[in-house]
Amino acid sequence: GDDESDVFMFSIEDTDNGGVVGTSQIKAQMGGPGNPNYAFKVFQREFRSASLGFGTTHLVARLHEDTTGPTEVGGLIIQPSYRGHRDKPGRLLSFVRFHFIGLHRSLFGDRLLAEMMAPVSNAGDNVFWDHIGRKFIPVKYSEADRFCQHNRRFIDELLPKEDIYLSLLPLDVLNTVAQVSSETVPARRLLERLGFAYKGFIDPFDGGPHLEAVAGDVPLVRDTRWTTVAGTAPESKRTTSAIVSVTDGDAEFRAILQPVQIDSGGRVLLAPEHLEALRVEKGDTVGITPLTPSPSHSTGKGSGAKSTSKPSSASSKGGGAKASSKPSASKQARDSAPQTTKPASKKPTRNGVAPVPRKPRKPIENR
Repeated sequence: GDDESDVFMFSIEDTDNGGVVGTSQIKAQMGGPGNPNYAFKVFQREFRSASLGFGTTHLVARLHEDTTGPTEVGGLIIQPSYRGHRDKPGRLLSFVRFHFIGLHRSLFGDRLLAEMMAPVSNAGDNVFWDHIGRKFIPVKYSEADRFCQHNRRFIDELLPKEDIYLSLLPLDVLNTVAQVSSETVPARRLLERLGFAYKGFIDPFDGGPHLEAVAGDVPLVRDTRWTTVAGTAPESKRTTSAIVSVTDGDAEFRAILQPVQIDSGGRVLLAPEHLEALRVEKGDTVGITPLTPSPSHSTGKGSGAKSTSKPSSASSKGGGAKASSKPSASKQARDSAPQTTKPASKKPTRNGVAPVPRKPRKPIENR
């Protein structure tokens, strides 16, 4: 394929049973000079007749080449049985990407991109593709998607450089432009609360919106830092919800989202079971992203943001989870069923040393 950028994939584990229930990922650089990322720029064109005294406005799309190489966040997948779970595993899976970027700023760009999933039928069809893309690239949506996994040159070769008048589309198709599937709505809202915004760019295949943010303006990136584990703290003292992570000697990354105590020196104190889940002890260095004060302290119940628990203890109702990742130098991959990725000493093949699960082009969140 065209892309040689590092991909960091995260998996989330139900610590009740050890099963992986979701994945997310970061692509360090999406395209770049000589290897553009493509989108449609959507804007309005006005026409006016002086002789008639009136005019019209049309919504148009123009092919856009992005060679700046933004960092892409995406690949968010949650098993259907865990969607709507009170522990909100998708929240940790989404947030942990920005926590990781905050810890390793030099690995990622200043501009963040999320290509959101547009509505796709159960048969894998997309109405925007059927009315626009397929007129110029006469293959099924799923087949064009497979082409993109190898290279994107055909987009520049076959899609027109001239403006495409979206206002000529049937209204039901026009209404899907820059919209997301129902499964993607929560992911979009979550990103927008973090500062991501739609700036008029859509996917040239399915018409899904591209959301953008400046990395340093995203609170989860800006507020992330390194600190030291100061020991354990009782529940009454653990009043700050935070992502806490560790990277061990094998470059294996583990993270939890739990109520913690932060002392006057900025060090973190955790529950004993959370030290166990992270496999850390007093004096170890960890990453931390403080969030809002945890409501679990006042209610005694697991908060919606709770994401890990003692690996062998939590019940099926309050099952915890933890996120783990190992950086992979693989090309961007897709997944259909979440599974933990393995470290690779060399760039893996799709079914080689470091198998990365395949997925549809835009699972839940993005390509």
